[in-house]
This record gives sequence, C-alpha cells and structure tokens, in this order.
Amino acid sequence: MKNNIKTVSTVVVKRIKQILKEKNMSVYRLEKITAIPHSTMQTLMRADNNSVNLKTVLLVCRGLGVTAEYFFASNLFEDEDLDID
Repeated sequence: MKNNIKTVSTVVVKRIKQILKEKNMSVYRLEKITAIPHSTMQTLMRADNNSVNLKTVLLVCRGLGVTAEYFFASNLFEDEDLDID
C-alpha cells in the first residue's frame, strides 16, 4: 500500500522525468548542465526518498530550461491524495 502513496518527492521525480522526455534529454545530460553531482542526482531521482528541496528543484528547472511556474503547473501537484506531511 505504501507504494501507492504520492509524496512530494515521488511527484517531483515524475515531473522531472516528464520534462526530460519532452526535451529528449537524459538524466546524465541534466547532471552535466546543472553540475549536480551524480550521487545527488541519484538520491533525488529515487522515488522513495524524502530529500527533495526547493533549491535543487530550481536548479533542475534551470538545467531543463523551464521556469518554476511551468514545472509546478502540472496537475501532479494538485492531486488531493498528495502527501505533503
């Protein structure tokens, strides 16, 4: 049942993956553009982590070439079942 819980971390990872697909970009390329260390990116991209912070999300947005507004405009963040505790 726990795997069905939508946390901020899992939704952020899902959104990053959506935009990577839109941009035809790999996680590796995003690491290089943002200079985020591989280990940090691995931690971020693990859907079961709780280590997402705004600074990293904004850095990822820059690397993806999107605004924070565009990133968070997804209906993923509007889900009533999103666990924000």
